[in-house]
Amino acid sequence: MLPPERGLLWLGLVLGSCTFLGSTAMANNAKDALNVLLIIVDDLRLSLGCYGDKLIRSPNINQLASHSLLFQNAFAQQAVCAPSRVSFLTGRRPDTTRLYDFNSYWRVQAGNFSTIPQYFKENGYVTMSVGKVFHPGISSNHSDDSPYSWSVPPYHPSSEKYENTKTCRGPDGELHANLICPVDVADIPEGTLPDKQSTKEAIQLLEKMKTSASPFFLAIGYHKPHIPFRYPKEFQKLYPLENITLAPDPHVPSGLPSVAYNPWMDIRQREDVQALNLSVPYGSIPVDFQRRIRQSYFASVSYLDTQVGHLLSALDDLQLANNTIITFTSDHGWSLGEHGEWAKYSNFDVVTHVPLMFYVPGRTALLPKAGKKLFPYIDPFDSISELMEPGQQVIDIVELVSLFPTLAGLAGLQVPPRCPIPSFHVELCREGQSLLKHFQFHDLEEDLTPRRGNPYESIAYSQYPRPGDYPQWNSDKPSLRDIKVMGYSIRTIDYRYTVWVGFNPHEFLANFSDVHAGELYFVESDPLQDHNMYNERGDLPQSLTT
Repeated sequence: MLPPERGLLWLGLVLGSCTFLGSTAMANNAKDALNVLLIIVDDLRLSLGCYGDKLIRSPNINQLASHSLLFQNAFAQQAVCAPSRVSFLTGRRPDTTRLYDFNSYWRVQAGNFSTIPQYFKENGYVTMSVGKVFHPGISSNHSDDSPYSWSVPPYHPSSEKYENTKTCRGPDGELHANLICPVDVADIPEGTLPDKQSTKEAIQLLEKMKTSASPFFLAIGYHKPHIPFRYPKEFQKLYPLENITLAPDPHVPSGLPSVAYNPWMDIRQREDVQALNLSVPYGSIPVDFQRRIRQSYFASVSYLDTQVGHLLSALDDLQLANNTIITFTSDHGWSLGEHGEWAKYSNFDVVTHVPLMFYVPGRTALLPKAGKKLFPYIDPFDSISELMEPGQQVIDIVELVSLFPTLAGLAGLQVPPRCPIPSFHVELCREGQSLLKHFQFHDLEEDLTPRRGNPYESIAYSQYPRPGDYPQWNSDKPSLRDIKVMGYSIRTIDYRYTVWVGFNPHEFLANFSDVHAGELYFVESDPLQDHNMYNERGDLPQSLTT
């Protein structure tokens, strides 16, 4: 962890060197280059006003959406932190990065694959990381992939180390390591929270880059709403318990294969959940506690929204909104009781479906007039704040693995070529489709009709590993050596189809002739994916048999 003052010193040294080195690396003139602000949120499902959730107070993210191209159907490639982040930051799928857990570094395990920030760095950008961008630990070489990806050492907030410690005041007056953990910020260690520190650091970096001749690529990773739900307690007031409903399908579906079920073991390990004495793996959480979990998740989202709001307002104040691309997304979603499940760790839409939006100055929104702000801060506690409608929207199914080619193209860099098969020996290529075709607008002021190509050409692929056919202690996060089954899932505009097949972790090979179970859900008639038709139909969709 690097103290803020040392981080800024590093940045000063880098900016000094850019004066001499920048001209040789830049693909286009630095004066015309667009900066990039990449906002990555941890465990954020589509619980946002701009995605149609009327309960959630997220005015600042809604405001960003109103100036952005918003993708209604974006999906992650694996619903767990490290594999998803490595996948979209390298532009490769988990079967190529060979990371399904948290315990290997792709440059050693699979290949020396370039990353999004690395590519921008090699093209003359100053690249900076704040908070949780790569997952910390072995999966990013205990360095957030430095020095490959970053011009300066990545910043991690000092208060991060308290996230899973006993800092939650319980009804007994004692401190606990709870799932539900609203806090009085003044009373916790250091008197702050990680996301507050990350916002402050990111704003300081923006201030420094304001006077730089080099373009910047700043990635900021926010922790909330990742568990524990440790957030300023005043945000609970936005969500009175009497207004909190249960999930619309809070029970395990009768047709759900046992291999597909996620027993949410990390939730069970929290002290307040342990006190419920739930049976494993299918014991359900009491209704009143379910409401409290959902309340705290929503409160965490509104707390996150304030941090995004402060960051974007500062970008505006520094007059950087006119030349900075802003991308907002999440590594995956999170179950809040749907299918009797909590957390991520499955192939259902609720955990693979993620927010994705791009603000591109002059393309997704008109440039603001002199003296006007695009992103003034909006207080979620302000009762008169109105829900802003999203700007341009895309209905097509897209994937997070498309982030690499899309950001490169939007910034005016050469889009990396499609990967050959196999591509372990190729450092720079991408497995996702570029989304640039969706940014061709005719009239920004009038054309707000959701954009749609050929829906039958858009497909998202996801996957999830299991140690066996039945739920067990490591079903959610099996280590590579323990993986025996892999669930490969296809999501189209019409259906989700998942097949669970035998998997050899030593050879990284799936055996599609060894089918353990299957799932088939039709979107129109079963949007919540509660009625598995895999064994009830003799005929599959034509697209699955051709």
